[in-house]
Amino acid sequence: MMKHIATAAILIAALGTAGAQTDANIAKQFDMKDGSTLVVFKDGKMSMKDKMGRTASMKAGHVMETKDGQRIIMIGNEIARLESIMAVQRGGGN
Repeated sequence: MMKHIATAAILIAALGTAGAQTDANIAKQFDMKDGSTLVVFKDGKMSMKDKMGRTASMKAGHVMETKDGQRIIMIGNEIARLESIMAVQRGGGN
């Protein structure tokens, strides 16, 4: 468990050097082993998109695995926040 907590801490610390951003509030996105996408916001909280690109619920503390084998612990469950960003990207308002 401590290893997973350390991995999450390293992830949060690395957010400052994240690559391309799709939105000003999104720091990084990870492709997960199951085809979903983990979205990490600048404040370290997270949200999920399923294989079809829809927002998906994930319990805080759940351990997930990226395509490259990295394990990440879910921090938060920011469904409404991600849905709002996706609506703006689709041209659907605020």
